[in-house]
Amino acid sequence: MARRKKGDAVSGWLCLDKPYDLTSTTAVSRVRRAFNAQKGGHAGTLDPLATGILPIALGEATKTVPFLMDADKAYRFTIAWGRDTTTLDREGETTGTSDVRPTREQVEAALPAFIGEVDQVPPNFSAIKVDGERAYDLARDGVEFELPTRKVVIHDLKVVAQADADHVTLEMECGKGTYVRAVVRDLAKALGTCGHVAELRRTRVGGFTEATSISLETLENLSYEARLSEALLPVETALDDIPALAVTDEDAFRLAQGRAIVLLPRQVETLKAELPPGDRTVSAMSGDRLVALCEMRAGRLNPVRVFQLT
Repeated sequence: MARRKKGDAVSGWLCLDKPYDLTSTTAVSRVRRAFNAQKGGHAGTLDPLATGILPIALGEATKTVPFLMDADKAYRFTIAWGRDTTTLDREGETTGTSDVRPTREQVEAALPAFIGEVDQVPPNFSAIKVDGERAYDLARDGVEFELPTRKVVIHDLKVVAQADADHVTLEMECGKGTYVRAVVRDLAKALGTCGHVAELRRTRVGGFTEATSISLETLENLSYEARLSEALLPVETALDDIPALAVTDEDAFRLAQGRAIVLLPRQVETLKAELPPGDRTVSAMSGDRLVALCEMRAGRLNPVRVFQLT
């Protein structure tokens, strides 16, 4: 006899506004506990220092996490000039100092070199694996190592405020894998000074924005009032960029069993026009219910991930 899973079969996304000084793992645990959900995960780690958008998947939504991991992100962050640190943020030990304080005009003049496809060396204090170990674990243990340079895409980077000579605040729109702390490190070097991240907030992950976010305090209050469903977003929220195809009840049944369905020629042409070059992923919908993520090939939809949603 199969072991019964603990918790309720809750499925959907929560757009959490993560507070300061809380790990992403702890945030997921608290959300799962509020919903009494069987399963949960997040799309894109936020450091304890950072606040802002942390999309959390519950139940069947965890199957869509990889699609959100590839989504563009937006950040607002403040640089404190004058001090380099081991972690590239305010919590690290000082590794260098400088009396140079770039003006707003100097910062703005340096930013174009950081926009577009750029080479970036990730911070040593990151979750990247080195010989099977997390880089941040090695860094904490004092192990010397170098992470390889990789290509990242920064769509936009601009100054939005300068509170005083020691601080400047920027906003950035970027692709996956871009580290704010590395941008700050490299920008400070380009300006001939030292600097670190003083404050960091993620304002968007794909279609998850501050406008649809909810705090842990509000969520837990809804839990007391038995109104948690108000905060839950549909499983397909993470699939906004994927073309959707409405299928019949009969085709939905076949897909749910892991069997392919044959498309009409007009359906094939419509989907080809909507799919990005080289992509074949289509979401099959039965009314408002996500049935499966499929691969379109040779006029057929082949189910890749099937969803057990009611």
